[in-house]
Amino acid sequence: MQDEDLLRYSRHLLLNEVGVEGQQRISGAHALVIGAGGLGSPVALYLGSAGVGHLTVVDDDTVDLTNLQRQIAHTTDRVGSSKVTSIQLAVAAINPNVRVTAVQKRADAVLLDEWVAQADVVLDCCDNFATRHAINAACVAHKKPLVSGAAIRFDGQITVYDSRDSASPCYACVFPPDATFEETRCATMGVFAPLVGIIGTMQAAEALKLICGAGRPLTGRLLMLDGRAMEFTEVRVSRNPGCPVCGVPA
Repeated sequence: MQDEDLLRYSRHLLLNEVGVEGQQRISGAHALVIGAGGLGSPVALYLGSAGVGHLTVVDDDTVDLTNLQRQIAHTTDRVGSSKVTSIQLAVAAINPNVRVTAVQKRADAVLLDEWVAQADVVLDCCDNFATRHAINAACVAHKKPLVSGAAIRFDGQITVYDSRDSASPCYACVFPPDATFEETRCATMGVFAPLVGIIGTMQAAEALKLICGAGRPLTGRLLMLDGRAMEFTEVRVSRNPGCPVCGVPA
């Protein structure tokens, strides 16, 4: 670790749970971030500032003026630019030592199979069930830990799915693919600006904990936030033996 690194990451090095060894794990890690919007912005900025060695950010969208109310990695002068390029610039301005791979494509099964296999941790920052299930399937297939976050209106939730843990559910255990859920988007329902910052920052924290081994991750626990009252509710979630994604084949 160079002198500049000792200064840059000094506040992590002072933590017994992180220290030099933990910071080296962070610096050697590859995090895959799916979605470069409200959740992906704080995720990328905090993972970048913390020194995660390689960030791959996937999103096919461009920056729109309506994004700037909450998507803090983007700026007015980057309206019309690709979101992944905008995040690449934002992270580089904070920590030029972090390698950011910008993938301006939709996260389909083929893309996810390629990139999930290379990652140490995956962060689901997208906004639709189809992509969430595709991310989950790839993470189960490659046994990669998945940090999942969601936010709409004043309500947020976050959990960790880790198929390396035999007791951990996957996303499909909790939200079955054949179940009917109302697809809600902030474009029609609205979203309280700081809410995505709260959930996205927590996603970054869970990813860093998984990488360096600090603390206890949210595996098996779905944490829900009511932003109106600023109250958290924790629900225990368990693995479904009959899950079509992670269940044991008959």
